[in-house]
Amino acid sequence: MAGRRRKKIKLSAETVTVKDATETATVENVETMEQLRRWSDLPPELLELILSRLKLDDNLRASAVCKSWNEVACVVRVVSQSPWIMYFNKSSDLYEFYDPTSRKIHLAELPELAETRACYTKDGWLLLYKLGIQSLFFFNPFTREMIGLPTLKMTYQIVAFSAAPTSPDCILFTLKHVTPEVVAVSTCRPGATEWTTVNYENRYSFVSSVWNKLVFCSGKFYCFSLTGWLGVYDPVECSWDVVSVLPPKCPESFFAKNWWKGKFMAEYNGEIFVIYTCSNENPILYKLDEANLAWKETKTLDGVTLFASFLTSHSRIDLLGLRRNSIYFSKVRFYGKRCILYSLDDCRYYPHKQRHDWGEQNPFESIWIEPPKDFTGFT
Repeated sequence: MAGRRRKKIKLSAETVTVKDATETATVENVETMEQLRRWSDLPPELLELILSRLKLDDNLRASAVCKSWNEVACVVRVVSQSPWIMYFNKSSDLYEFYDPTSRKIHLAELPELAETRACYTKDGWLLLYKLGIQSLFFFNPFTREMIGLPTLKMTYQIVAFSAAPTSPDCILFTLKHVTPEVVAVSTCRPGATEWTTVNYENRYSFVSSVWNKLVFCSGKFYCFSLTGWLGVYDPVECSWDVVSVLPPKCPESFFAKNWWKGKFMAEYNGEIFVIYTCSNENPILYKLDEANLAWKETKTLDGVTLFASFLTSHSRIDLLGLRRNSIYFSKVRFYGKRCILYSLDDCRYYPHKQRHDWGEQNPFESIWIEPPKDFTGFT
């Protein structure tokens, strides 16, 4: 009898405990729901201020919280536009533009580009060299605007510009070696009647070539030579220097045919990147460490997407429909449906088995160019 009473008391205690736990859980659920309700009831102005400061990934996550958050997140969401690949056709005036986001090809008839060679792109503008009259000019294929420049004979050098030619900050830069120890730097601004050329002595041997790379970053032009030396030109100080940064170290497997041609250079947010490629190997990415005067191999772009072509490379964040932490090359496979890319996260090319010998590609065949915002196609 006593045993039955103890068992009954024990069961009663357990029942009370379960009941208390249920009530506690119910209270906690109510409190949680109340907290969520308070968050969802934030004033629209305050919510807009908060969500406008989020990166694209966080903005997308926030939009899934509730209906009111979704509406505000969509309003303040900032999505970058991908550059397009422009192909140069030597046989007609019809040019192809490939949009990697929509995987569509746009066609435009551009007779203004007859007998020209692409040199550089920035802010939707092409810098072109007219072969017959030995003259450079700007052309915007999306608006058909054209801006002329003084005559300049181009041989084996490359040329770049700092901003759109409609900007007062636009300056053009090119250099060619007089000897390996001396380079001639030429600069010009839109509206000028002639180029200004100054000779500079090199601290290290520097040879100009169409395979050199140029980027404008933090107010300076960075020029990466065929042999891996880095020259820097400051247009404000009018100074040129081949800096004491040893060329990036490459594995022996990279020293194959045309390995020295398969290089790309890009900048993002003040940082300089160089990409080394070899047909049989995965690309190697280096970042310039200016503080320690060294190239450091890196395995990540921290979410940035690079668009690499021989003459100009671009960088983007906050892209929809494209892989982050990846390098998109200016070549398309499968009848214009897939752009060749290399994923740093997956350490592989896409599409599968699409390694390409970039050193064999014609550097003037294609180039990445930035279309205007919300541009959908040519009319």
